[in-house]
Amino acid sequence: MSILRFREAVRAAMVEEMERDERVYLVGEEVGHYQGAYKVTEGMLERFGARRVIDAPITESGFTGIAIGAAIVGLRPIVEYMTWNFSAVAFDQILNNAAKLRQMSGGQLSVPLVLRAPNASARQVGAQHSHAMEHFYAHIPGLKVLAPATPADAKGLLKSAIRDDNPVLFMESETLYNVKGEVPDDPEVLVPMGVASIAREGTDVTIVAWSRMVHVALEAAAVLAEESISAEVVDLRSLRPLDEDALVRSVSKTHRAVVAHEGWPYGGVGAEIVDRIQRLAFDELDAPVLRATTLDFPMPYNAKLEQYVIPQASRIIENVHRVLYRS
Repeated sequence: MSILRFREAVRAAMVEEMERDERVYLVGEEVGHYQGAYKVTEGMLERFGARRVIDAPITESGFTGIAIGAAIVGLRPIVEYMTWNFSAVAFDQILNNAAKLRQMSGGQLSVPLVLRAPNASARQVGAQHSHAMEHFYAHIPGLKVLAPATPADAKGLLKSAIRDDNPVLFMESETLYNVKGEVPDDPEVLVPMGVASIAREGTDVTIVAWSRMVHVALEAAAVLAEESISAEVVDLRSLRPLDEDALVRSVSKTHRAVVAHEGWPYGGVGAEIVDRIQRLAFDELDAPVLRATTLDFPMPYNAKLEQYVIPQASRIIENVHRVLYRS
């Protein structure tokens, strides 16, 4: 085991997979000479050279399309955007090409492609840089969507994504890049997609979260414990495919659930999880499933307003009180 920061774990996954498979290469804005906009790719240009670590111009649609074409003919590209918000410029390529080519070719073509970038809120980066984009992409058949919360999961899931024969979208949180944790050194240790983990055991209520919100949920659970409320925190890790069995097991134990995420409340992954729980575990529920989400506004730049809009531990706690009928 090594103690790595989240950004270092992401880098380790890419380095190991590029050393293992010469078909894997990295392309994106400032990934090479600048060492990555968030220093995730530091040292990779020197290690692998300009043929495999490619600095792209600010043309997301163009280099995404080129990467899709490269994947079709046998390479395994990793595309880095400066932020998932900028992938909106490449949405046509992702929606109409990456996600659909296997089905439209009758299985003759595959697209072994990883798209990765920081996602959701950071710190005062304004409305155009603060979307939780997983809600858009998890809607699309043909795509896989991952959102790890820990360095170990970041490394293990990214390695699984690079080895997968389908387009995988890897959602990182800029606010987690400096978070440290134990990470396996073995390059063959993978974290499977579609399998959730239990970040904290509990008996009174299930809190479902992913990415940065797992840490906020754990903060809320610690406060609730002082009130003698035992909260179980389910870290989904993978949003598509989704671990329905983990949701049902947890809710069958606690009989109550709150879903915490950074997306807006209208539609999205949180609403999908609520639907899955009420359909698959309806008889186990003792209260409606509630959500703690970002408020239904474009993200303010003002620091205090930004923190008000983003779900905090207090918003999760308030919803837990409601499902326990303590409010």
